[in-house]
Amino acid sequence: MRGTGGNTRGWAGRTLISIGVLAVMSNIAWGLDTQDITVEWTEAGKKLAVERVANWKTKGEMILVPAGEFLMGSDKKTDRLAYRSEIPQRQVYLDAFEIGKYEVTALEYLRFVLATNRAPQLDWRYDGGNFQESMAHHPIMHVTWHDADNYCKWAGQRLPTEAEWEKAARGVDGRLFPWGQEYAGPTRANFGRTGLSGPVRDRPERLLLYPPIISVDKYENAVSPYGLSQTIGNVAEWVSDWYDQDYYKKAPDRNPQGPETGTQKAFRGGGWMDSTTTMRVAMRNGTDPNTKINWLGFRCAKSVTEEPSSVKTSHVQQASPLVESEH
Repeated sequence: MRGTGGNTRGWAGRTLISIGVLAVMSNIAWGLDTQDITVEWTEAGKKLAVERVANWKTKGEMILVPAGEFLMGSDKKTDRLAYRSEIPQRQVYLDAFEIGKYEVTALEYLRFVLATNRAPQLDWRYDGGNFQESMAHHPIMHVTWHDADNYCKWAGQRLPTEAEWEKAARGVDGRLFPWGQEYAGPTRANFGRTGLSGPVRDRPERLLLYPPIISVDKYENAVSPYGLSQTIGNVAEWVSDWYDQDYYKKAPDRNPQGPETGTQKAFRGGGWMDSTTTMRVAMRNGTDPNTKINWLGFRCAKSVTEEPSSVKTSHVQQASPLVESEH
């Protein structure tokens, strides 16, 4: 799992190799530096985007996680891959909350972009500022922590805390993975990829700009105990907390919210470029909240005052009558 807060893995070497290959292929030097790339709408492109929002169904389902204790963090006795930032393991109580079943998708984020009059995402370079149809249900990426926070607030929600994310991803029993104790493999998660393939193949120099991610509803055999999809793999996910490597040693045992201040924001869940050692639900890291990169997205959460009787959907999904697209 990448980040400047520690626990940096072999991703750096793979990234340098990939950038070298792309430089040879395309004689470019920017690699993963996409912070200043901007895309503008064309009149026809924005019209098409509005039509998509009106006619394509989103995947904004929310799942209830009931109040109660769960086993947070890691224990070296049961997880030999545990890192300092995950220790100690202990019981933590959380109030009930709702959380997105899926990572926020490109189509859902498009609604936000249009509603707030934003420019297209830097990887939306088709048909005047749009994404390819096959990308509609891919997780949104190239978003800063502030972008993610603003989206969730616009949707009447918020980013989950680290503790909420971890409970929703692993349940209450301290399991290593959403599905249990068996290590992740290619049939359960999208990880360990090079970034040299994917849906954008017409311009080789952009293969790192748009990596080999997949739709958020894949891997039905790998959901969490509460039914969340892809809490590890595909893209990592911003959470609300400031990041402190040693926070688990001093966090309260009831509704921890993270440090009061910091320089980095926490993110959870491994992404498409991570290795097996980081494909664990307890793995945690942090980075500059202004980071905008192709392995980091998010999902939203919502506090509840009383437990709903059934799973709800977000207002993003309910905003207008929609017709299912063929994706």
